[in-house]
Amino acid sequence: MINISDSALARIQDMIAQDETPNMFLRLGVNEGGCSGFSYGMGLDNEESDQDVFMDIKGVKVVVDKESVRFLNGLEIDYQESGMSGGFTIHNPNAVASCGCGQSFKMRNEEGKPEVCD
Repeated sequence: MINISDSALARIQDMIAQDETPNMFLRLGVNEGGCSGFSYGMGLDNEESDQDVFMDIKGVKVVVDKESVRFLNGLEIDYQESGMSGGFTIHNPNAVASCGCGQSFKMRNEEGKPEVCD
């Protein structure tokens, strides 16, 4: 199960409404790489695959590829305003460590492909 805060849901709904492409949804995923071994992927998409898992979270369609589901169970996404900017934050209970930027994480039993941070 993935949890998305009300503020993050509102921001995602705004982004979908602003995009003129039909049938947009939120796609979440995990890729090998990043300074801790794995990195998050998050963005709008409108192309589905037979390798996708579909969820409805408070009226927002969320799609995760089957390979990423095991990394994201229990994931919490929030959106926070800070001064003149804002951004999404991710809390992953499956990660044993995260990098300073919050976009890369390490798993207990999987190394991934750590990269040097710039």
